[in-house]
Amino acid sequence: MPLVPAPFITRTPRAARRRTFLSQSGCGLLAALGATRFADAAAPVAHVEERPDLATHFKEAGVRGTWVVLDSATAKLTVVDRRRADKLYSPASTFKIPNSLIALETGAVKDIDEILPYGGGTYKRKEWERDMNLRDAIRVSHLPIYRGVARRIGLARMNEWIAKLHYGNETLGTEVDQFWVNDKLQISAAEQVRFLMRLAQRSLPMSMRAQDMVHEITRLEKTPTHALHGKTGWYESPGFSLGWWVGWVAQANGSVQSFALNIDMHGEADVAKRIPLGRKLLAQMNVLAA
Repeated sequence: MPLVPAPFITRTPRAARRRTFLSQSGCGLLAALGATRFADAAAPVAHVEERPDLATHFKEAGVRGTWVVLDSATAKLTVVDRRRADKLYSPASTFKIPNSLIALETGAVKDIDEILPYGGGTYKRKEWERDMNLRDAIRVSHLPIYRGVARRIGLARMNEWIAKLHYGNETLGTEVDQFWVNDKLQISAAEQVRFLMRLAQRSLPMSMRAQDMVHEITRLEKTPTHALHGKTGWYESPGFSLGWWVGWVAQANGSVQSFALNIDMHGEADVAKRIPLGRKLLAQMNVLAA
């Protein structure tokens, strides 16, 4: 039977806790999984497995990065580049996952079919130049619409929910429509898989309705054996570019593997490497078919 996190339990305030998710071993790692208990008291102790063999895929792609997978059935964390897996980065467009959750939970957006305004203007990405619902907006990573969604939520409610979700460093700054792309909010790959596992198993401190709808809009494929959910992200600052692909695979047998990839990117060619690289890693781990 897959391990399922118990309901949300309040953690120590962020200023008083150490951010050492992967540096903890044994039972400490279980505590780090969002400070939740696992429902199955007989569950094996979580452990971290480093997989240097998986690093060959990064070399073949010509990129540097990290890879983290959390398995619900074993509570095992599989890691490429353990140090980097704990390093904080801007979530970029992967934040569209919690942004959607919070918008739906607070009623800032009625449902995933409500048509949302993009606000006018011209963009490099021409698909952004129209109004659309969350189903389509997350698929094309529509930044103007999601900035508008964040403004609807408001800074006070956003701060409240980011704290409830224990998302990353829980720091937003003063600009409600900028914090996930301006380095105020940061999250590590190890923290991404923790958050996504809770969403995958619908154990976040939110309604089932909101979580179900976000499951629906993040689903990339569904087969008789699995459902794949995911979201890319691309962060750029002067002299630095980072790519994300995060998500989870829900298996037909009930187990879940949440994953997070981030890579350094040095041009447009690297942008297209994120999902194929992640799929190769999932295939080598027998999470997805090759």
